[in-house]
Amino acid sequence: MGCSMSRLVKATIALVILVLLFMPAAMASTVASFDATHSQHLPLPRGTVRGPESVAFDGQGHGPYSGVSDGRVLKWNGDKLGWTTYTHAPGYDSKLCTASRLRPETATESRCGRPLGLRFHQKTGDLYIADAYKGLMRVGPGGGEATVLVNEVNGVPLRFTNGVDVDQITGQVYFTDSSMNYPRSQHEMVTKTGDSTGRLMRYDPRTSDVTVLQAGLTYPNGVAVSTDRSHLVVASTGPCKLLRHWIKGPKAGTHEPFADLPGYPDNVRPDRRGGYWVALHREKNELPFGRDSHLLAVRVSANGKIVEEMTGPKSVRPTEIMERANGKFYMGSVELPYVSVVTRK
Repeated sequence: MGCSMSRLVKATIALVILVLLFMPAAMASTVASFDATHSQHLPLPRGTVRGPESVAFDGQGHGPYSGVSDGRVLKWNGDKLGWTTYTHAPGYDSKLCTASRLRPETATESRCGRPLGLRFHQKTGDLYIADAYKGLMRVGPGGGEATVLVNEVNGVPLRFTNGVDVDQITGQVYFTDSSMNYPRSQHEMVTKTGDSTGRLMRYDPRTSDVTVLQAGLTYPNGVAVSTDRSHLVVASTGPCKLLRHWIKGPKAGTHEPFADLPGYPDNVRPDRRGGYWVALHREKNELPFGRDSHLLAVRVSANGKIVEEMTGPKSVRPTEIMERANGKFYMGSVELPYVSVVTRK
C-alpha cells in the first residue's frame, strides 16, 4: 500500500511538471497562424531599384504606392502599366540617384532621399512621406515634386525620419525620428549601441507647428493612431516592444508599455479589427539553419495581446503589413525587388 502510494505521488508530481513545462506551448497554440509562403509579386522596375519599404493606398483605393531605394515613391497601376513615378524629393536626378557598383545606395540616399513611412490623408488626398534623410514631406493629389515640411525640430536636425501616420479626422500628422545620432545608413548602430535619442512628434498642417510629444525613445520606428484616436502605438525596434503614447483623456502626454514582441518590429498598421499588424524584420533568437520559415508579422489586439501570427520563408524580412478589405495583405520590404500580396485562405 505504501509503495503504491509512493508511486502515485511520484506519478502525480511528474504529471504536474509535464503540464508546467508544456503550458507555454499549449498557450502559444491558441494564437491563430497563417502561412504567407505563397504570394503574388508586384515586381519593381528591373535592375534599378529595390526595397519597397512602406505600402499605402489613396482615398479611391488606388495603389499600392511605395517608396524605393532611389528616392522615389512609385504607384502601381495594374499588371499592364506596372509602376510609375508618383513623387520624389526636391533635387531628384534619375542618373545621380540610381545606385551602381561604383555608387552604392548609401551614397545616393543622402542626396536623393529614402522614403520610408507613407500615409495618405484621405480627405485631402495629400500623401505624407517620412523620408529618412529629407525629413517629413508632403505631396498633393496627383503627385509631382514633394515639399519638405519639417527637417529640424527645436533647432535639432531630423537624422532618421522613419514612421508616419495621419489622424484622418483632424489631419494631424504623427511621425518618428529614430535617432539624433545615426542616419538610416547606420541603422545597425542604433540597435547595437542602445541609442535612446529617438523622438515622437506631431505636425499640425493648419499652423505648420511641430511638437515633440516624447523624447529619449529607444529606436522609435513605425507609428499608428488607435481606432478611437485616443493614443498612438509606436514600435520600439531594438527592445522588441510596442509603446502606447496617450494623446487624449486623463493620461494625455504620458506613455506606457503596450506589448512585448517575439522579434524586431518595423511599421505598425491597423488590422481592421481595432488592433494592429506589426511587421517583424526578424525574430529575437532566429537561427540561420533549420526550417525555412520564421515569423513575418504578428497581429496585436487593441489591448496589447498577440492574437495571430504570419509565417513565411526566411528570405523575406518584411517592413510593413497592410491589410485590405478584400482579404489581401500587402507586404513591404526594405530588401526585396517587389511588393508581396498574400491572400488569406
